[in-house]
Amino acid sequence: MNEKFMEIAVKLAQNSEEDIPVGAVIVKDDEIIAIANNKKEKTNDVTAHAEILAIKEAGKFLGNWRLNDCELYVTLEPCPMCAWAIMQSRIKTVYFGSYDNLYGAFGSKINLAEISNSKIAVKGGIMEEKCDKILKEFFKRVRNDN
Repeated sequence: MNEKFMEIAVKLAQNSEEDIPVGAVIVKDDEIIAIANNKKEKTNDVTAHAEILAIKEAGKFLGNWRLNDCELYVTLEPCPMCAWAIMQSRIKTVYFGSYDNLYGAFGSKINLAEISNSKIAVKGGIMEEKCDKILKEFFKRVRNDN
C-alpha cells in the first residue's frame, strides 16, 4: 500500500464538481496507469463511477481487459456494480478510504468477494478521515443548495 496513490485519489475526488466526490487510481508495478473521478451527473451516464472509468482507461493503456497484478486506490468503498467490475477485471488489491454503510460491496453492506471465485485482497479505511470529510462537505453543500 502506497499512501501517495491514495493522496492522488483524494485530489481527484475533490475535482468531481457536481458528482459525488470519488477518485480512483489504478497502479501496476508502482506506476499509475489510470485515474478517474465520478462523472455520472456530468455525463448523464449511470455507469460513470470513478472505478468503472479507471478500469476502462487501464484496459486501454494495457491493451487488455485483464488487469492482473494491478492495484486500485479509491476514496469510497465500491458499490456492487463497481465491485463486480473490479473483480471481473482481475484487479489484485483494492484500497479504499471511506466505508459505505448503504451501498458498500466489499464488507460494509455486503461482501461480493466472499460469494465469488475472486482472489482479490481488500483493505478499507485508508486515509478514512480525509475521505469522510470530503464526502460530508459535499453532502452538506448539496443539502444547503436545495
